[in-house]
Amino acid sequence: MSGRQGGKLKPLKQKKKNNNELDEDDLAFKKKKAEEAKKLKEMQAKAAGKGPLMGGGIKKSGKK
Repeated sequence: MSGRQGGKLKPLKQKKKNNNELDEDDLAFKKKKAEEAKKLKEMQAKAAGKGPLMGGGIKKSGKK
């Protein structure tokens, strides 16, 4: 038997892009991610100022 006959072959590695060679899709993706992160941070700051959304937690009846 030769070394590697069966199983799944590994995909070929693609050449890494340089940071200077960003195309339009990459720039749009980075911009979108930055906007989402900014919105998330604002929402977290807004939510931190308030207490819990529902007061009291689980309500139990007085009956036994």
